[in-house]
Amino acid sequence: MADHCAPTFDSLATSLGFSCAEAGGLVEFRNPFALENWTLPVLELTIILGAVLALVFAVVRLRRHGDPTSLVLWFGACAYLFIIEPPLYFPAAFGIEEHVDTMFAHNVFTVEFLWGRLPLYIIAIYPLMATIAFEIVKMLGIFRRYGVLVGAVCVGFVHHAFYEIFDHLGPQLRWWAWTTENPLNQPMFDSVPLGSVVVFAALWPMSLAFCVQWFVGRHIDEGRRFDGLQLVWRTLVIGVLASLGTFILPIPATVLGMGSDTIRGFLFAAELLILTIVAVVVLTRQWNQLRRGVADEPVYQNRFVQTYAVVYLCIMALLWISALPDFFGATDGVTGNNDPIGNLWYTLACFAIAIATVAATFTSATVRVGSPTTPASA
Repeated sequence: MADHCAPTFDSLATSLGFSCAEAGGLVEFRNPFALENWTLPVLELTIILGAVLALVFAVVRLRRHGDPTSLVLWFGACAYLFIIEPPLYFPAAFGIEEHVDTMFAHNVFTVEFLWGRLPLYIIAIYPLMATIAFEIVKMLGIFRRYGVLVGAVCVGFVHHAFYEIFDHLGPQLRWWAWTTENPLNQPMFDSVPLGSVVVFAALWPMSLAFCVQWFVGRHIDEGRRFDGLQLVWRTLVIGVLASLGTFILPIPATVLGMGSDTIRGFLFAAELLILTIVAVVVLTRQWNQLRRGVADEPVYQNRFVQTYAVVYLCIMALLWISALPDFFGATDGVTGNNDPIGNLWYTLACFAIAIATVAATFTSATVRVGSPTTPASA
């Protein structure tokens, strides 16, 4: 598929250590011990294992409790991925090369799809991250108390914290590379486009969570049941509408800031700030009520998410620690190996938020609230 080796992608591939022209076909396997560095297979195993376990526990929850919400979320995230990602990999094949040049390139991992464009772990990270964020918010009873929209805002906020820990580390460890010359990637927030920080870390999971809870979750909470066909079409609709939401939600920044990176960056930051304020107020208030035992929501626990969120944070902390020597030795934001560094202070803030939200599920989930409902655990 050398005809799809656009100059920009070919340049990024070379900088990451592989050849675009020699990348395999639809599926390719590599030796995990022969990748760019040791962090790649560690990341790959962490994300893929988590996604598989999330799928298993979603199926278990459906069979034991008749609740398909987690399963719909998992496949809805995958549907979203396959709608959004291919045009970004092959803009020429979709006829949009005049408007969208290559924005980034993933490095090659153990399992690859689409001629070196799509690592398996990228497919896995969508449902895993979405599951962790959605289930944390659900465990805190946000959807039941504050409704679909506010719950979705909180999911976007929690997802943003978990994702940015990963997003600000990837370029330095050569997990991927951004095209900094692409206007769509401007303005940059150190090594990460601000659009990625806002849209892909916060707004798309918000859009997905809203659709999942609107089409499935709220009905399940009210005692309704769906058959297989109903779940299939709802999942497909969720993937499509969540994709549309990704374009609609950032419109203030993408349209009003079309002629100025400064204005676009300001509007992106403003959207994220509004989302953050709403989520912090709601999450803090709900957690305090749960701790005091005055909330009226039945307790819900997802022990898999509680456990794997901790595993993810510990592994990401280890990977960040391994990157710190080169990080602190960087000059003008670039390491001695010519790799761009992320924002450590922002990452630490995201670590703090992620740890706090996970801790909240442990400190509130043991409290019996309202009627003597037995906590449901997955």
